[in-house]
Amino acid sequence: MIFCKKIPGSPALVKIFSALSVFLLLLGCATVGPDYRRPSLPTPPEWRNKVQTDNEVRETDPRHLAGWWTLFQDPKLKDLMDRAVQGNLDLKKAEARVREARARRYASAAGWYPSLDASGTASRSRGSQETGTGKTVDLFRVEFDALWEWDLFGGTRRSVEAAEATLQAAQEAQRDVLVSLLAEVALNYWELRTYQTRLATAEKNLASQKETHQLTLWRHEAGLLDALAVEQSRYALESIMAQIPPLRTGREGALNRLAVLLGEHPGTLHEELKPFQAVPVPPLELAVGVPADLLRRRPDIRKAERELAAQTARIGAAEADRYPKWKWSGSIGLEAMDLARLGFWGSRTILGGLGISWPIFHAGAIRQNIEIQTALQEQAFLTYQASVLKALEEVENALKSYAEEQERYKALLETTAAAERVVEWTRQKFEAGLTDFSQVLEAQRTYRSFLDQADISRGNLCAVLVRLYKALGGGWESWAMEKKE
Repeated sequence: MIFCKKIPGSPALVKIFSALSVFLLLLGCATVGPDYRRPSLPTPPEWRNKVQTDNEVRETDPRHLAGWWTLFQDPKLKDLMDRAVQGNLDLKKAEARVREARARRYASAAGWYPSLDASGTASRSRGSQETGTGKTVDLFRVEFDALWEWDLFGGTRRSVEAAEATLQAAQEAQRDVLVSLLAEVALNYWELRTYQTRLATAEKNLASQKETHQLTLWRHEAGLLDALAVEQSRYALESIMAQIPPLRTGREGALNRLAVLLGEHPGTLHEELKPFQAVPVPPLELAVGVPADLLRRRPDIRKAERELAAQTARIGAAEADRYPKWKWSGSIGLEAMDLARLGFWGSRTILGGLGISWPIFHAGAIRQNIEIQTALQEQAFLTYQASVLKALEEVENALKSYAEEQERYKALLETTAAAERVVEWTRQKFEAGLTDFSQVLEAQRTYRSFLDQADISRGNLCAVLVRLYKALGGGWESWAMEKKE
């Protein structure tokens, strides 16, 4: 570093530094490093899988994605989501990361401005009588030092650019956590309602089977049925009883997971969600849009794109290390040997300097750092590409699952209705003496199995629809709009 103090009668030195300043100014007009351009990735023009409704594809306004849960028309679901947004710990952690990134951005921007430091000292020294005067000397000093580095080649600008893109990536990460949170609340809510529906059906079947078993005992005592029929009705009763504990366990797990998602202790939602509520039939209208919409909507894709932008800017920051750094420094202060004279005009000190530093030999460290940042940029681009492909895969899978589950649910409804008719016909034949009791029990067992599968399928329809809207990146816009309001 070279410093120059303004000395009267040294115009040559001033001219040298002036000429060097003009040269470096012209040399550094452009910020070094690559300028970021958002990559254009090809996407299919439309989805391969479509949801058919009476042989007609129905699509609603994609803006409905912002509040997809309203399609279920369940106020309790919306209430749970509101509470999860307020209390979920993962979402709070993501919000703290945004604050961290914002602070880092401001810290990077501080390089644009000069630094100013103040210092003060008071000292007393005494010389030796053998080698000096032996006097005691006091010295008081107050100084203000300033230093400013001219961002000639844009190193600071690139660092700020990277920090800004990192902040935006953190914001997208927060939105991604929000999308996942809303989906998880809905998934666990419908899982709870599915368990409640299945449990209610099982308890109803249990009560019916108890009556059947009691009638079987009475008929056996009257000599109308043999012991085989009694045992057959008993194992039918016990099999239903064996189905109930796992359903209660599943209901308990769903309740506890919901509580944790809301940031509350397990067990706090049991009384609130105890009232039975059937799983609704999901709406047939879907807001899927086109594949290109994913690039604009899904937070994880937007996050990957912002990380790519940040890494591109870091290449420029690394490039700037190859060029000279131009610094201005100066200080003003007061210096006196008597504290009372520290404020006099004659005690003032002034120092100004202009300096330049230029890396000459660092054993290739700067060049390798540029190579590192370039390789990291390539990795970020590949991550961005992978996030797009993953999103497309998730939506296609969800669309296919929803379409197939619709077909399965329709078939199960028809099958259950047919099985119910078989139960009635078999009972009539048994009472007429045209068939044995085992046929009645088998018909009842088959009917209960299909009825339980239909309940599961209805819950799966809701769950697959939630996963579809999650894959489409829906939900975060609604809370963003509410926050602005």
